[in-house]
Amino acid sequence: MKIKPLSSKGIRTYSIRKRKSKVSVADLAKIPERGGTFRDFFDSLPDILGAKDFKDVVAAIVLARKKRKTIAIGMGAHVIKTGLSPLIIDLMERGVINSVSMNGAGIVHDFELAYSGSTSEDVDSELKSGAFGMAEETGCLINKAIKMGAKKGFGLGRSVGVMIEKSRYPYKRLSILAAGARLGIPVTVHVAIGTDIVHIHPQMDGAATGKASIKDFQLFAGVVSSLEGGVYINIGSAVIMPEVFLKAITLSRNLGYKVKNFTTVNMDFIQHYRPITNVVRRPTMGGGRGFRLTGHHEIMVPLLYAGIVEGIDG
Repeated sequence: MKIKPLSSKGIRTYSIRKRKSKVSVADLAKIPERGGTFRDFFDSLPDILGAKDFKDVVAAIVLARKKRKTIAIGMGAHVIKTGLSPLIIDLMERGVINSVSMNGAGIVHDFELAYSGSTSEDVDSELKSGAFGMAEETGCLINKAIKMGAKKGFGLGRSVGVMIEKSRYPYKRLSILAAGARLGIPVTVHVAIGTDIVHIHPQMDGAATGKASIKDFQLFAGVVSSLEGGVYINIGSAVIMPEVFLKAITLSRNLGYKVKNFTTVNMDFIQHYRPITNVVRRPTMGGGRGFRLTGHHEIMVPLLYAGIVEGIDG
């Protein structure tokens, strides 16, 4: 078959003035003045793509806080390892964050920071000799707290949080779990058995851990059932929290709670399938908005924190 070249003669054109365009001069970045405030920097960002999404997320959080709606975060342990606990705790104390949820590794790093002022061992070097995860205090004290808390009917987060809050640990002010216990804010922990270093210690009690963790799932589901008009932010959890969140959504809706018009956000340095699907897309299909903010936690979370504080104090 012989192909005949196409000529552009005779095409239909139109004036650019009549065309709908995605970018206008009003959307462009502004030049911030030297020595200006964070507000000046924030306002200088372009209203385009990721910067616009960032502004919209800040606006949604500020509005939800103004209307006294639920603002909840679910996170991976990397958020703690990258030094962001002080910002999370401050937002809890300001009444911005109403609930924090984390995977099992979160309690390890939260406890270690409070207890010794350090965390995050060198897995590559320790694994060779089988020393990885064998810190005595971490395995013993966390498992002891879970067992004691489970006997009292506490969830896993409260069990460890109360233990840290009542302790004389030198850095307990940096514990998200202790802050939750002190402020009466739910901090729930969602465990997958075998994924955390405390599970390889002899003090590990599977029954107590399971009992405390399901208690936390039920509490988390209660938080999710109140998300109408609020905001849920997933930070750095690629599997556990997105799966737990989806189950809490369907449980809430099945029981007749209206969880339709709310905002979801996934923040990570790589956008993975489950957070995109189970946090950003599926829960907001019938209403609300889902956002993806991509970047390193140690940069993006402080920026988000500063934007929120400017918004609620401004």
